[in-house]
Amino acid sequence: MNQTIERTTLSNLIYNEEYARRVLPFIKPEYYSDLSERIVFEEIVKFSDKYNNFPTPESLSIEIDGRKDITDEHYKKIVEIISTLEPKEVDMSWLVDTTEKFCKDRAIYNAVLEGIQIIDGKDKERSPESIPSILTDALSVCFDTNIGHDYIENAEGRYEYYHRVEERIPFDLDFMNKITKGGLPPKTLNIALAGTGVGKSLFMCHMAASTLMQGKNVLYITLEMAEERIAERIDANLMNITLDDLHELPKTMFESRVSKIQSKTNGTLIVKEYPTASAHVGHFRALLKELSLKKSFKPDVIFIDYLNICSSSRFKGNATVGSYFYVKAIAEELRGLAVEMNVPIMSATQTTRGGFANSDVGLEDTSESFGLPATADLMFALISTEELEDLNQIAVKQLKNRYGDPNANKRFVLGIDRSKMKLYDCEQNAQDDIIDSGQEYNDDVPVFDRGQGNRYEKFSDIKT
Repeated sequence: MNQTIERTTLSNLIYNEEYARRVLPFIKPEYYSDLSERIVFEEIVKFSDKYNNFPTPESLSIEIDGRKDITDEHYKKIVEIISTLEPKEVDMSWLVDTTEKFCKDRAIYNAVLEGIQIIDGKDKERSPESIPSILTDALSVCFDTNIGHDYIENAEGRYEYYHRVEERIPFDLDFMNKITKGGLPPKTLNIALAGTGVGKSLFMCHMAASTLMQGKNVLYITLEMAEERIAERIDANLMNITLDDLHELPKTMFESRVSKIQSKTNGTLIVKEYPTASAHVGHFRALLKELSLKKSFKPDVIFIDYLNICSSSRFKGNATVGSYFYVKAIAEELRGLAVEMNVPIMSATQTTRGGFANSDVGLEDTSESFGLPATADLMFALISTEELEDLNQIAVKQLKNRYGDPNANKRFVLGIDRSKMKLYDCEQNAQDDIIDSGQEYNDDVPVFDRGQGNRYEKFSDIKT
């Protein structure tokens, strides 16, 4: 296999200029285990450096003929190699990827051999302490041609970026779409902050159900409730029946409703349960690979219920580090997974004990670690009070927003039906009492200032 890829690289370094210019900076002579092939590669590099072009087989043969450091046996073999080099039609992406893998494999192989020589004492210049650095360099071999953003030269690309319509996972809730400018973009970590029983899981189950009905693939990872409990909530949401009625539903009617849901979406929803505090991104990454292999399933969005009861792949248990570093590490690892998989991740976290009773939750009410808000792209609080419960509403307050201005529509309310595990948009007049909602205010509508606890007959009265 190595011999084949080595000859393939040499052929394309001569006949495929686009390929040669992309990969030549990353290939090293020592990657060629055969001395004759290595000499051919060295001559290609010398020619390229001198003439800013690539040699023909004829010019290669002439250059080789002028060398005085090779034996007749090697010369014959080199001439034979050059005679076998010929242009072939191959897929460019495959060729570059295969060449990158070849370089990585050879770099690691060579590094291991160097490490053995150092340990055996055959390398007198380097000590065993240099082995980690040698292996790190080998593992970091990568065909990354991006060496930075040139402000002037890349201006056109920057303009296109400004006007590119980014694919997002939209909500079925108007105000959530407003604050996220159309939904959750990929490579992001989004966090709902709420007290126990307020509605973190309800929010995520509702969004999972909504995303499924958009024809998207959804992965819901639960570390708090059983898989069946999550599926039960999604059943109630999509079938639009209460949890109590769901348990009384005859099997034929249940199967009929599931079939109806199936007919309305091309998406797939997978719910996976892990024991509390036992799973980290390594487990999630393995799950994603297994789902890809066994079910050809790639999620469009991942829900993790919830962040604080995940474990960290960097810290084995949180006994030796404080909760600030431990939870921050979990958040950073989850965001890294979102970037790696090119999907948005939605998760949740608990409020502090003081935040649980607070009707105006802030970032300072995040439990365990303030490092979590520093990592999240979007963070919002879900707030429930007796007043809101009586109105079948739940309040949402923006805490951090990298998608837009967090002060626009900073607070708003959503309708909530806990029996059916559903959220819905409230009528416009339900938002009128919230003075910093970013709405156009009707000055004839009474306003309640939550910050001061005062009620005003007109919005203009607050200013006076």
